[in-house]
Amino acid sequence: MPGGSRPRVRLLALDIDGTLLTSERALTPRTRDALDRARAAGVRLVLVTGRRLPSARRIARDLGGDVPLILHNGALVVDGGELLRSLGLPRDVAREASERGLATGAEPVLHCGARGEGRLLVRAGAHPSPLMAYYLERAGDDLRIVPDLLAALGDEEPIQVMFGGRPEEMKVTLAALEETLTGRARIERSVYPAKDLVILEVLERTVAKASAVVFLQGRWGITAEETMAIGDNWNDREMIAQAGLGFVMGNADPELRGLGFPVLPTNDEDGVAEAIERHVLGQ
Repeated sequence: MPGGSRPRVRLLALDIDGTLLTSERALTPRTRDALDRARAAGVRLVLVTGRRLPSARRIARDLGGDVPLILHNGALVVDGGELLRSLGLPRDVAREASERGLATGAEPVLHCGARGEGRLLVRAGAHPSPLMAYYLERAGDDLRIVPDLLAALGDEEPIQVMFGGRPEEMKVTLAALEETLTGRARIERSVYPAKDLVILEVLERTVAKASAVVFLQGRWGITAEETMAIGDNWNDREMIAQAGLGFVMGNADPELRGLGFPVLPTNDEDGVAEAIERHVLGQ
């Protein structure tokens, strides 16, 4: 700010996987301590993730207190156990996305439940990539195997359609999805070079992490300049760009790190803690 210091941080918007948590999906003591001290000083925390409610809620409970959640890259917003916003994917778009993905050899995973139920639907006989199979195994009772995926859509409220696989495979799938769905849906891409994995998510066309953060800023009377946002992937880019303080993790896709955002240490090197200690706690 000309003639003075920048506004203090009043809101922390943090991605979960690859950002808040380490590669072993753990919260380090240093990061927990930094978050506890920031929250004790009156800073609001919101977790902004592509995860489903059942999965993200476990992380929020571990942090303690009431932590608002932005889920499915912004499709759902939950605060104090109350669903504040739900932007479902139209059934016809979900059906077309599934068909286009299947035509390229990619297996669709349907995320369903407009109130955060977190149901996952896959077709019987599906052969997802090894990492996608691991993701589905962790879904437990939320996973439903259906004989006809497209027919099952008639009884569901889809939130997103997800595909995952090797980068060269997902490049083909992305091109097919964009050819059909541009202007009708938002397609998010998450890149994990160390795992040789790309995840594509087809969402309602206005959904974004960035717009969901703006939604909460409006409810809480917090400005973009008073917000610090940290993420590690392409679905975090707009959120990082619009924040007064925006950072990308050192473990992010090299192309994302090359866009000019300030780069923190990796998620295994307490990058989030360092940002909070320096820019929120003034250490």
